[in-house]
Amino acid sequence: MSVGAMGVFDRRLLLAVDARGYGSVDTARQREIQTALPRLLSEAAEAAGLDRASWVRQAAGDSEFAVLPTGSDEQALVEPFMRRLDAGLRAHNRDRVPGARLALRAAVHFGPASEAPSGFAGPGPVEISRILESDPLRRALAAAPDAALAVALTAPVFTELVAQGYTNFRPEEFREVVVEKKEYRGRAWLWVPGYDVHALDLGNPEPGVGSGAGAGVGASAGASAGHGPVPGSGGPAAQAAGSAAQTAAPAAQTAEPTARAAESAAPAAEPAPQTAPAPQTAPAPQAEPVRSGGDSVSTHLYGTVINGNVVFGISK
Repeated sequence: MSVGAMGVFDRRLLLAVDARGYGSVDTARQREIQTALPRLLSEAAEAAGLDRASWVRQAAGDSEFAVLPTGSDEQALVEPFMRRLDAGLRAHNRDRVPGARLALRAAVHFGPASEAPSGFAGPGPVEISRILESDPLRRALAAAPDAALAVALTAPVFTELVAQGYTNFRPEEFREVVVEKKEYRGRAWLWVPGYDVHALDLGNPEPGVGSGAGAGVGASAGASAGHGPVPGSGGPAAQAAGSAAQTAAPAAQTAEPTARAAESAAPAAEPAPQTAPAPQTAPAPQAEPVRSGGDSVSTHLYGTVINGNVVFGISK
């Protein structure tokens, strides 16, 4: 087998979590978070049948980035692990005042990751890091005051597991969002246990394709994750038709006021020249009969008005 300079290529299952508001609490609270976080992750992994001891982990006090071994169960990490983690967080927060409750953001991705001197490198670790720190995920957790967990799935995880029915999640339980963080631009699907994620105010525009209930995914999202067009996207022809329709709509709206302006600007038509009145025949004074010889003849004088002039004639 030929191997390039970067070594053997591998795609791995990645998990990243981060605690909300860690920097704003006191030292005692930070110690409590650092103690509770690994315990809750271990309990969730055990409940999902995952061996957390085999994970390659990078911990940072209030967060953890983990690379799972090749062949790890994606379904187990996406559903049983997340549901158990949410239950553990709620149990941990029971009887605590709001300011002392622990809430986590979590992200799951399946993508290229290779070992590096300081851990792992590659598009996979970068993508999951950007999504974990993204504004939509932060706002989703902030907009749900009683939530203890907000989860983001990347395109390959959502489209190949959740959307295809490999978990007990319904696709409409997730909300598709656009993620823009530093140099990264992509899409993610959010889930907040106990909340209708579509009703949360995330303060960012929805994506143009496949928004809402997660019924379809834009081809650009699949392509950015190294996958082809996703079922439900409508294909290139449908996307082109949609673009043409969007272009035609504003054009039609522009044409109407333009036509009105043209009608207003056009000079009024000149009135048609008036036709000269038809000649009128005015009765002329009747002349006395003229008698000539032995015959009796009646002669009549008449006048006709032509162009303002009276022309006389005699009729017998």
